[in-house]
Amino acid sequence: MSTDAGRDDFIIAIRSAFLKKGTRQKFSLFTLIIISIFVLSLEYFKSGPIDTFRSITKDIIFKGSFFISEPFVFVKSNYYNLKDHLQVYKKYTDLKTKDYNLASLLHENKFYKSENERLKKLIDESNIYSKEFLLSKVLLDQQSPYLKSVIINKGFNHGIKLGVAVKEKSYFVGKIINVNFLTSRILLASDLNSKIPIIIEPNGINAILSGQGHNDYAGLEFLPKLKKIKEGDIVYTSGVDGIISQAIPIGKVIEKDEIFLVDFFVDFNQLKYVKVNK
Repeated sequence: MSTDAGRDDFIIAIRSAFLKKGTRQKFSLFTLIIISIFVLSLEYFKSGPIDTFRSITKDIIFKGSFFISEPFVFVKSNYYNLKDHLQVYKKYTDLKTKDYNLASLLHENKFYKSENERLKKLIDESNIYSKEFLLSKVLLDQQSPYLKSVIINKGFNHGIKLGVAVKEKSYFVGKIINVNFLTSRILLASDLNSKIPIIIEPNGINAILSGQGHNDYAGLEFLPKLKKIKEGDIVYTSGVDGIISQAIPIGKVIEKDEIFLVDFFVDFNQLKYVKVNK
């Protein structure tokens, strides 16, 4: 019975080695077969030393079979694990790409919705077909520390005239300084070359609004010495030049380092649509 059991153990070990063998295992497997045949022949001898030797040899064969086959089993197992991980990662990146594209479309939709609402609000505030002005879109912003101007999508072909006032909502933006067939250039009130005749209310003080190259405020020139102004006074175009319409709100008076300046009502960094006086 012991002989049959031992033989079965060896057969199982050899079968396991065959099933798990690879190209690089041929020599080791051949060695195990030779040793196995030798050990099986020892089953016919019954003595203490031989039994001990046979037991030790069995352990060597079993351990040898395990150590020979285990690296290949490990590599095979990890290969499939890696393959599964790569498939999961690919699915994750695909889903992430789809989410990114969806998020991009949502942001784009919000942008156009916001643009439409802004334009609708601008149109609702005044008649788009007004005989007093032309609604125009800002095409190119050419603002820099030395130049404050923008290009709009209306020109000579649309009835734009040189020197006329430009507004955002009801606030003064600047004046037309160049007219092409389909486009025009606006010199913003913040430009260093901008000089606009104004009136300061409520006291009716006339002066010149002088651009400082800064989008937040402008300076005041030719203020009468005997008449005083104060913070909070409102500045309007005076219209004394005969080109720019009068009573267009520009900003309010502020005091900075004991100097009176005009804080613009318009945010020149956010110009999208403007109205050009006819």
